[in-house]
Amino acid sequence: MGLIKSIKEKAKSQLRTIVLPETEDERVLKAAEKVLEEQTAKVVLIGNEDTIKADASSCTANIEGATIIDPKTFADLDKYVDELVELRKKKGMTPEEAREILTTEPRFFGCMMVRLGDADGLVAGSSAPTADVLKAAIQVVKTAPGINTVSSCFVMETVDGNFGENGLILFADCAVIPEPNAEQLADIACATAATAKNVVGIDPKVAMLSFSTKGSAKHPLVDKVQYAVDLMADRNVDFPFDGELQADAAIVESIGAKKAPGSDVAGHANVLVFPDLQSGNIGYKLVQRFSGAAAHGPIIQGLAKPVNDLSRGCSVDDIANLVAITATQVK
Repeated sequence: MGLIKSIKEKAKSQLRTIVLPETEDERVLKAAEKVLEEQTAKVVLIGNEDTIKADASSCTANIEGATIIDPKTFADLDKYVDELVELRKKKGMTPEEAREILTTEPRFFGCMMVRLGDADGLVAGSSAPTADVLKAAIQVVKTAPGINTVSSCFVMETVDGNFGENGLILFADCAVIPEPNAEQLADIACATAATAKNVVGIDPKVAMLSFSTKGSAKHPLVDKVQYAVDLMADRNVDFPFDGELQADAAIVESIGAKKAPGSDVAGHANVLVFPDLQSGNIGYKLVQRFSGAAAHGPIIQGLAKPVNDLSRGCSVDDIANLVAITATQVK
């Protein structure tokens, strides 16, 4: 069974409620139809009910079964306003400003639904930059306890299945933090391990990547990765990890045994934490293009509750798939 199919089966078994706030995009309406047909989640659409239904009719999207919420007439809007004012009081937000944001910015309203438990997760970004989606998520949903870093990962589904966990390998961070420090690298590792376990369904074995293996090179960039490994040891995390490791030592058993003898991770890693965004982004794209691997993501991680970002060039299937992934992130 392919990864997305298995994720959808898992999503069907728990049927979470996922918000799709960007209802002006016909791809979102068509994706809502697909999600409802596949029964991978309950769907909440944000906006004026008459407008949404007219737009759905125009693009022949059957959204019967979706819940439509108009923030301007929402019964609990005052509660949402009070919560946003409390969250942003240090920034001087007034009730009038909070009401304006919540009734005109559907991503903020949707994130507040998630924060207050009226929905389980949110998928957005088809008609907005990543920065807009993350701004709403970070300001409203906030980060998970013990995690100060919002990051991302891609699940690489390779063709031959020789590496990782039967061909599944998680790459992080490939989309959010350009130059993570050691503390952020440790956060990224912990968050990606959680994604591996909760979303992909594999036991994480985390490799902290570098151009050095176990001190084979000396450089401040190596020191950063080594410090991140020390921080993870101090945290007493509940998954195996090792570093610093070169990529071949992390995923090739014979090389791992030679370069890092005695390591439980070297040669068997299924989570690769890259030292910076450049290497992570370049790495996943090379693997995707050279090997024909499927790249599922980016999956946003480190938030208290799941919010995920779409590419503005996404397809209907991309949106529906990310809804299923988001549903499986719910704890």
